[in-house]
Order: sequence, then C-alpha cells, then structure tokens
Amino acid sequence: MKTLYEATTQAIGGRKGHVKSENSPVDFNLSVPKSMGGDGGNGANPEQLFGAAYAACFGGALQSVAKSEGIEIDSNALSITAIIGFCEDEDGFFLEATLDCYIPNVDLETGEDLVEKAHEVCPFSKATRDNITVNLNLLVDE
Repeated sequence: MKTLYEATTQAIGGRKGHVKSENSPVDFNLSVPKSMGGDGGNGANPEQLFGAAYAACFGGALQSVAKSEGIEIDSNALSITAIIGFCEDEDGFFLEATLDCYIPNVDLETGEDLVEKAHEVCPFSKATRDNITVNLNLLVDE
C-alpha cells in the first residue's frame, strides 16, 4: 500500500466545538441542529462535513470512471448532492446517505452505469459499504 496523501483535522469540543485542519482551509465552529436538541447555530455539523466530503469524492470517482471509458462529461455541470441522515432506532444512532447524481448530456443507461461503477471505486463508498445504507439516484434532464 502506498499512501498518496494524508490530511490532519482536529475537533475540539465535540458537536458544539470547533474544527481546524493542519493548514487551515478548514477552520470553523460547529453547531448542533435544533432537531437534535441543539441551538441550531451558524456552525456546521458532522453530517454536513461528511456529506460535503462524500459528494466531492463521489464526483471525482464519477469523473475518473467516465474518463477511463472515454465518456466526456462537463465537469462544471456535474453535481452530486449528498443527503446524510442522522437516524435512531432501537439499537441506537446510525447514519444513512442518499447521493443524487446529475451527469449532464448522458443517456439514462450510460448514467446509471457510471453511477454504479463510481460507487464501486469511490473511497467513501468503500468505507461505508455494508456499514450504512447508501441510496444512489440519477437525476436526468426532462
């Protein structure tokens, strides 16, 4: 195994605290949503951070798969929206994810194939596989 990159980010104070990365592009306060008993402040929360990271990584995987298959996609119009649910059942808390994928100018069959292949190679998808439910949606132009 060869490590290509490592990122170091520190969280102080838990969900109501502050996060900061080693070279400061990430440097902000956290808040707990009102629906989870918090004050709903202006800070981000772990689900938003996870969603941003997953969406960006999945988009990169989609671009990589498309390139390897000789399919040109408009990277400026490609979008992945991650909806991360913080859920609870009788066994405790858990996460679920939905990825709404928009790939411009591809037909339904090609889009579905790209999304499935991206899900196989995306490091975040690999990390969540068999751990949380991930729903994949392809959004198409009408």
